[in-house]
Amino acid sequence: MIRRDFFSAIAAGGLLSFLAAGKAHSGEGSVSSLSGGRIDSRLKELGIVLPPAPKPVATYVPFRKVGNLVYTAGQGPAAAEGVKSYGRVGQDMTVEEGYLCARQVGLNILAVLKLACDGDLDRVVQCVRVGGFVNAVEGFTDQPKVINGASDLLVQVFGDAGLHARTAVGVSSLPINIAVEIDAIFEVRV
Repeated sequence: MIRRDFFSAIAAGGLLSFLAAGKAHSGEGSVSSLSGGRIDSRLKELGIVLPPAPKPVATYVPFRKVGNLVYTAGQGPAAAEGVKSYGRVGQDMTVEEGYLCARQVGLNILAVLKLACDGDLDRVVQCVRVGGFVNAVEGFTDQPKVINGASDLLVQVFGDAGLHARTAVGVSSLPINIAVEIDAIFEVRV
């Protein structure tokens, strides 16, 4: 029963992470109806509508606040029309399709971040770090081009405050064969 619910939630575009642990703010609830700040205006200007923050489908929390830092759990891509989410880059999808997948993951990161900031993305001071994992074929070396999908999104939304230190690595597999998983650290005003 639990296993079936777990995989059903993942298939429905749930949050994917095995990187965060411990007890913290549950991250439950939605703040998508809250808006009106500078960053919300920027999202609207860019034609971006954030998806609902994915709910945990295993033993982890979607984010952890430590002082003035927000650590997001690893995010996978939510189902989005026209965006491939599953498979290996270099075999099942192109670098360009991987880029779009990483952008979709970036939208999930923003949704979780908005939840962590109680609906106010104007509290974000800067993106500190992004860690990107690309499910790719052996010998694939364009991981940075794929993870740019999320990095470019963060810069579009936050400007220079969206620039960050980053890791982009290739892996031989990811949970349920997703193509990209990304986690991030943000500095926020408390």
